[in-house]
This record gives sequence, structure tokens and C-alpha cells, in this order.
Amino acid sequence: MAKKKVEKTNAIRLIEQKKIPYIEHTYEWSEDHLRANDVSLTLQTASPVYKTLVATGNKTGPIVAVIPGNREVDLKKLAKVSGNKKVEMLHLKDLEATTGYIRGGCSPIGMKKHFPTYIEKQAQDLEAFTISAGKRGVQMEVSPTAISQLIQAQFVDLLQEN
Repeated sequence: MAKKKVEKTNAIRLIEQKKIPYIEHTYEWSEDHLRANDVSLTLQTASPVYKTLVATGNKTGPIVAVIPGNREVDLKKLAKVSGNKKVEMLHLKDLEATTGYIRGGCSPIGMKKHFPTYIEKQAQDLEAFTISAGKRGVQMEVSPTAISQLIQAQFVDLLQEN
């Protein structure tokens, strides 16, 4: 039986255009299981699953954080590295209008506009991590360094202490 072809997303088109190697992973999703932890359990990839969060800074406007799926972002750290005094999470109702993506399918690659992007520094030491490919049910396993160069992201400490 032929494998169902997945429609290419902006994120996939961009990394293919730049000839960045990646592995595409697809999975069944539901509204109740959109969290990165759920995706990680479903996919069971060798590389860790990271989630893409969008926040708003009081000076910069939208900013993007890419962190391990099982961790929480420290908004004070995000504010400091992004040159903001205060940062708050973007309201879910504004996500699609701001990024072009919806919850559970938000990729740091291929957003409507280029926003300052910060990747948790732990990712810098990884050969690959798994991030959203820009559509629910589609993830990509890819080099964090290649993604950082593609979207001009910085590797910084973003995580809340346990």
C-alpha cells in the first residue's frame, strides 16, 4: 500500500530549498493530545522533541522560544535575552494571525514574518532535535545548528529551574 503523501508546509519547503537534511515524521493527532510530551510519546524518535512558543515583548513585539517539550520557559530569562523589560505569552487567539501557524503545528521556520528567535542552549550540543514541521501531525528531525543558521536564532538559557 502506498504511503500517503503529506502536503509540504512552508517549513519543509524552506529547509528543502536550503538543502538542509531532515527526517519527516507523521503521526495521528487529536485536540486532546497536542502537547510536545504527547508528541514525544507518540513518535518515540531518537532525538528529543522541542516545542515552539511565541511570546510578546514590551519593546520587540513577537518573539519565539524553542525549548524541550517537557520543560517550561522562564519568561524573565526570555525578556532579558530579547532586550525586553517584560514578556508574556502570545494569546492563543492571536497565534495564527501572527505566525501563520496554529496550536500544535507551530514551527520556528517559515512564519509569516521573521521574529527574533531563541533556542534553548542545550540544543546546541545535539546532533538533531525534533520540531514541528508547521502542521499538526507532522514533525521534522533536523540539526539545531542548521535551523539556528537558517532562521538566525541564538542559543541561550531559557528554561525555568526545576
